[in-house]
Amino acid sequence: MAVDKFHIKKQEYSNRTLRFPVELLEELNTIATNKNISLNQLVVKCCEYAMKNIDDEETGA
Repeated sequence: MAVDKFHIKKQEYSNRTLRFPVELLEELNTIATNKNISLNQLVVKCCEYAMKNIDDEETGA
């Protein structure tokens, strides 16, 4: 009987420096803390959601 090996797909990341308005960053930090996730995870999820839901007219697509 063949046994499937357990694999974890490693996500590749790239570092960038971004600037956020202080109030927005404070709110994001609060949400991340309340959800028990990292600020990075929250920002990635927010960006993914925005990209999936952006109006095509806004992107020029």
